[in-house]
Amino acid sequence: MSSSSARLERIAPDQWYRTQRLADGITLIDEPWIKPFFRCNLWHVRGRERDLLVDFGLGAVPLRRHVALLAERDVVGVASHTHFDHIGAASEFGCCHVHAAEADILAAPDTTRTLADDFLNDAMFEALPPAPYAHSGYRIPVPASIALLEDGDVIDLGDRRFEVIHTPGHSPGGIALWEASTRTLISGDIIYDGELIEDAYHSDLDDYAASLQRLRALPVRTVHGGHFPSFSGQRLATLIDDWQRAHDR
Repeated sequence: MSSSSARLERIAPDQWYRTQRLADGITLIDEPWIKPFFRCNLWHVRGRERDLLVDFGLGAVPLRRHVALLAERDVVGVASHTHFDHIGAASEFGCCHVHAAEADILAAPDTTRTLADDFLNDAMFEALPPAPYAHSGYRIPVPASIALLEDGDVIDLGDRRFEVIHTPGHSPGGIALWEASTRTLISGDIIYDGELIEDAYHSDLDDYAASLQRLRALPVRTVHGGHFPSFSGQRLATLIDDWQRAHDR
């Protein structure tokens, strides 16, 4: 362990996650001991017949065991993409849904292709997961089953339907989920209200621009992004327009 790691507090597993209930039956689950830029938002949606969980966090602390909300009912697990901070605990849900373009990464989630080698270090943390966690030993278990998603697929919770929108750019298999009835967009990492990552090894700016223009055309009321706080559809339009101007696209 590095000397800086030795100075970081260790957090008890039952204190690692926090939940915040929002409108429309949506709950934010996150890991407050990870610094905001690196902290993944996990989105839980309550449905009549089953629930939805979009993204899974770092996975250093068992997620389902320590978030009671996730133990209550059947959960459809969806990865917005396969970077390490979004798929760490995906294996806890049996079957993980992912876009076909990144299914190979989810099936063999090494620390290089998931970006853990680039970002997983002390700089990510305000405090560390409980012992014996160490950055050098970090591994992502493979889900028991992987279900492929394509653009236009629908995830049906019984009374709620989310359409899969393929949003390559940040990564080739990035997706957003769109619920037309509530005008809610769960956007993953293609757009959030903070510094975007556009230069990962498999990012593509042309794809990024096309994906953002596609989201710009939706009548969005609320956006729940992969990082940072949720925001309005009006803010979404501003963020996309600013991005397009900055990139001259």
